[in-house]
Amino acid sequence: MNFQLNDEQRAVREVVREFGEEEIRPVAREHDEEKKYPSDLVQKAARYDLVAPGIPEEYGGAGMDALTEILVTEELWRADAGIGSAIGSRGFGTSMLRKYGEEWMKEEWLPKVAAGDAATCSCISEPAHGSNVAGIETRAEREGGSASNRSGAAAEEDEGDEYVLNGTKMWITNGTVADVAVVMAKTTPDAGHRGITAFLVPTDAEGFEATKIDNKLGIRASDLAEIVLDDVRVPAENVIGEVDEGFYQLMDFFADGRTRVAAQAVGVAQAAVDAAVDYANEREQGGQKIAEYQAIRHKVAEMATNVEAARSLTYRAATEVEEGDDDTAARFASMAKLFASERAVDVADEGVQVHGGAGFVTDHPAERFYRDARITKIYEGTSEIQKNIIADRVL
Repeated sequence: MNFQLNDEQRAVREVVREFGEEEIRPVAREHDEEKKYPSDLVQKAARYDLVAPGIPEEYGGAGMDALTEILVTEELWRADAGIGSAIGSRGFGTSMLRKYGEEWMKEEWLPKVAAGDAATCSCISEPAHGSNVAGIETRAEREGGSASNRSGAAAEEDEGDEYVLNGTKMWITNGTVADVAVVMAKTTPDAGHRGITAFLVPTDAEGFEATKIDNKLGIRASDLAEIVLDDVRVPAENVIGEVDEGFYQLMDFFADGRTRVAAQAVGVAQAAVDAAVDYANEREQGGQKIAEYQAIRHKVAEMATNVEAARSLTYRAATEVEEGDDDTAARFASMAKLFASERAVDVADEGVQVHGGAGFVTDHPAERFYRDARITKIYEGTSEIQKNIIADRVL
């Protein structure tokens, strides 16, 4: 397949690349070392339509297609993974709102997110449940009525209905900076994945408590938190989509999310290649630049080849996501996520090796790329999970 970018996509890529070089890279090390969330850069990025760029124009977004969004993600992570993550994750959960949310949810939150004035988070993982979404233990109990009688006049009588949420969510991106959360909870506890419902929960609701996790290996500029839901009450109208359909709704977006992680991996891997090339052309050893030694040349050649292969597979996955064939999109998204994340860690590792001792200290960004790349093998489904998904669709 041909993945030649059109003029608009090339223009978007150049805008993001320029933004990364001028605004992100100069402060990347500072934000990493201080574990500082880049609030000012989020606002600047929003002015360039780089925050949740897939939000439709009617809600104040850029309305970018899947491949163009992937280009934005790749370039942000090429500039810096931590800051790129902070900017790129501002709209976590908005895909669920766009497809399954009521119109009032879209009108209230999507324009704010696109403008950089609000952030969302998606609360899925729990301390004992990461890859096993069906096993989540967070509960949502209905008070004031039942899901089965809300129609016609009965619905009007039950306007006071609400759900009470209790549980703990773990590894939540944007947990302490989000204004609203998409929370997955069990509404029918004994039904496994068939009993999960998605809720729209304002983070200022009583009983919603987020605790920052800042002892991360990488992407330190992004926000991560543990969230405790202690008798958090939300109106029944805050159900996103249908009761007990949350798991199936969530499955609609895993291909999109995994393709984004693949793009993140491509971005940070490309940054590692760039840094290795610059260093190899500057560092002298034995009376010549180390770029002239075959050992270094071969390392860089393999690094660059792996990045290009990962990029091609990622663009293919984005194209399949855009086409809308769920099974094909899921297969290519998992392939892209698996291949790109594994190669990114390998490439970043070789980048450190090219730098030698200089790559082991913070004087150069090589060690940061190595730390940042590692997360891409874990979230949105580990490499092991991706292999299971691929095998299920190949065998």
